[in-house]
Order: sequence, then structure tokens, then C-alpha cells
Amino acid sequence: MKKITTILLFTVITASCQDYGTMKIMASLPRSLKEVSGIEKFPKDNVLWAINDSRNLPEIYGYDLKTSKIEHVIRLKKATNIDWEDLASGPDNSLYVGDFGNNANNREDLVIYHIKDPSNLEKRRYEAPATTFRYEDQEEFPPKKTKQNFDVEAFVVWQDHFYLFTRNRAKNFDGTSKIYKIPVKEGDFIAEKIGEFDSCDDDDDCMITGADIHESSGKLALVSYNKVWIFSDFTGDDFTSGTIKKIKLGHTSQKESICFATENILLIADEKSHGRGGNLYRLDLDELQTESKSEEKP
Repeated sequence: MKKITTILLFTVITASCQDYGTMKIMASLPRSLKEVSGIEKFPKDNVLWAINDSRNLPEIYGYDLKTSKIEHVIRLKKATNIDWEDLASGPDNSLYVGDFGNNANNREDLVIYHIKDPSNLEKRRYEAPATTFRYEDQEEFPPKKTKQNFDVEAFVVWQDHFYLFTRNRAKNFDGTSKIYKIPVKEGDFIAEKIGEFDSCDDDDDCMITGADIHESSGKLALVSYNKVWIFSDFTGDDFTSGTIKKIKLGHTSQKESICFATENILLIADEKSHGRGGNLYRLDLDELQTESKSEEKP
């Protein structure tokens, strides 16, 4: 017992001494979420929904932010976790699972699963309706290495459409993330390319790995391993037409998950890799603005 207590104390002290940059650590996630690739939270709930990426079970986990325990597990029937990469939510309490990870740019089985009101499902196993799709500008599977920009790890629901943001894997990476649009409906669709976002040109730090949008304010957040971009005041779905703020997190890890807890508080999760990560963090945008104003004073 004494040995266990000492180990726990050492873990707490070690975590408190680590530098998480502009973020604050909230919790170490359970082992069942060690490869977390997407998180989502409904505004009035204390449940953080989460998924793991490829080669894991086709399950969605409901992590209680108060108890720090997984209180819900939903397994999708007749579904495979080929490469689950993000979660998104709609205004009708629907949760969406994006199985569109496409590292090799060769997939022709891209799908988004629909789950209606997950907190109130009566059964643990659920057969989810689905949206299947392909990209309007992809003709080869895979395309040439210089054109491999069809991997997606980030999407949101906005104005009755899914919006997908690519993780650029092209040779000679230039930071371009393509933006696609698909109706939030069951069936098979062509993903329409509606624009591009130029993140930055460091392929270790500028690949888009997660997204979320705050429904009432319209703020859009994208995340990479060490940065967050906040889009605001845009027109319609022209996300790059408004203000774009880049936030350097000052902490590099395999961050592939982001969601809004409130309009100005973001939750970020990273995968556990090489003994690092596997945590849930909080990023307070109000605190960042206060610090920025303080730095501007003479």
C-alpha cells in the first residue's frame, strides 16, 4: 500500500512540474482512450464523447468530466473502425463519427456515422445511419505523392452541412488544407471543395488534426500538434473570410482532438505516445487575450 501511495504521489508531482505551455492539464485519460483521435461535448452536458483511431474497437466513449470516469460505451453494429478520426455534433443532439482517416490517400470507403442523442440510448449496441462520400477532385487512389491531400482528421457540422479539413500529406508540404462540404443526410454524396486554408509550412507542426465549431458564436477551431487556429466573423461558410488568430501552444504532442467547452474555453486531448501525452487539457482564450494585452503595455 505504501509503495502504491508513493507511486501516485510521484505521478502527481511529476505532472504538476511539467510545462504545458498555454494549456492547463485537466486529467490523465483512461487507458481505453490512449489513442484518442476525436472529442466532442454538448453544451449542457458534463460528458465528453471520445473515440480512438484505426485498429481499435468501433466504440464511442462517454467520459464524465466530474468523475473522470467512462460512464457510457456505445458500440456501432455493422461498422468497423477503419480509421476513425474526429467527432462532431449537431444542434439536434446528434453525434457524428468521421471514419475518413486516409493516410495513404487510397480509400474509397469514406463514411460518417450518425448517432441520435447518445446519452439517452437504451442499448449499448447501435446500428448507425451513415453518409458515404468521395472527393470531387480525386481521380486516382492513391494520387501522385505531390497531390496526396485527401486525408481528413477534422470536421464540423455547420448550417446543415459537414465541413471537412484535410491533413495535407503531399510531398513538398506547403501547409494547404482543403475544405470540403457535404449535406448532413444519409446516403452517398460527392464532397464539394469550397476553399483552402494555408496553415504554415512546417510538416511537423502545421498538419490539421482536429476541429470544432461553437454553434451560437460561430467560432471555428482547428488544431495541430502545437497550434490552434480560431476563425471568427466569417461570412456564411467562407471560413477564411473573417478573422483568423493563430495560437502557439508551446507544447508539442500528438494532439488530434479539440472541442469547445464554452465559447472561450477549449478542451484538447493528445494520444499517449512514447510515455508522453494521454491527457486532457484546457485552453482559456480569455486568459490568452489578457496576457496579450499585458505584453502590449510599455
